[in-house]
Amino acid sequence: MNNSSLYTADRTTHLKIVALSLVASIAVLIVMIAARTSFDTSRIEASGPAIKAGKPIAITHGDITVIR
Repeated sequence: MNNSSLYTADRTTHLKIVALSLVASIAVLIVMIAARTSFDTSRIEASGPAIKAGKPIAITHGDITVIR
């Protein structure tokens, strides 16, 4: 048995590689879920009054023109 290459490896070696990949991906998924921070949108409050957008204006500084 020559298991040093994926092409010449036998069936059990391929099964071990797939099983190890599955276990590693599940471990990464568990760590990511555990590290997730909770984001509660009910606690967010506006810091000022809502304003409407006005007419667009052009601001020129040298050769640069910005339209806002």
